[in-house]
Amino acid sequence: MHETFEKPDSFFVKKYVAGDEYALEALINRHQQRVFNFIYSKVFDYDITNDIFQDTFIKVVRNLKLDKYNEEGKFLPWVMRIAHNLIIDHFRKNKRMPKFDNSGEFDIFSVIEDSSLNKESELIKEQIEGSLVNLIKELPEEQIQVLEMRIYKEMSFKDIADQTNVSINTALGRMRYALINLRKLVEEKNIILTRQ
Repeated sequence: MHETFEKPDSFFVKKYVAGDEYALEALINRHQQRVFNFIYSKVFDYDITNDIFQDTFIKVVRNLKLDKYNEEGKFLPWVMRIAHNLIIDHFRKNKRMPKFDNSGEFDIFSVIEDSSLNKESELIKEQIEGSLVNLIKELPEEQIQVLEMRIYKEMSFKDIADQTNVSINTALGRMRYALINLRKLVEEKNIILTRQ
């Protein structure tokens, strides 16, 4: 059993592509917690997380079988990219707001990225970001602290929990309440945070 954990991901990828179904199980077992936690940190809903998690590995299987996995890339970052894209798809389909964008920046109101933004759109985007910064200032101090650590300092929830002397669940809860409170503030103040 120890040998399984010593083998690199590429070993199991090759075995799976060659027809060994158990190799995929070994890869999933190795990475499922990190992938699941990553998805949950964006959607904060166990049912949606489970759905996206399953879709992620369905896509992984499909891509491996179609020989679309590039061995130059590392397996886990590749899986995380697939999960990230499915999270974005989920929010777009449901017209809801993702928690962060690809760079880890705050993107709760899903200002859709567009490389051909004109000046007007750029100004609107700046106004949206400014409104958001002002709303964040109205949150309780502990929620602001978690938002800043998670978004601007890109700290993990474990590191946030350690630094603030609380459990990981408390850190996650503070983040969740910060997002809920931001939504309430947006509604109360009738602020428009999307580009049309």
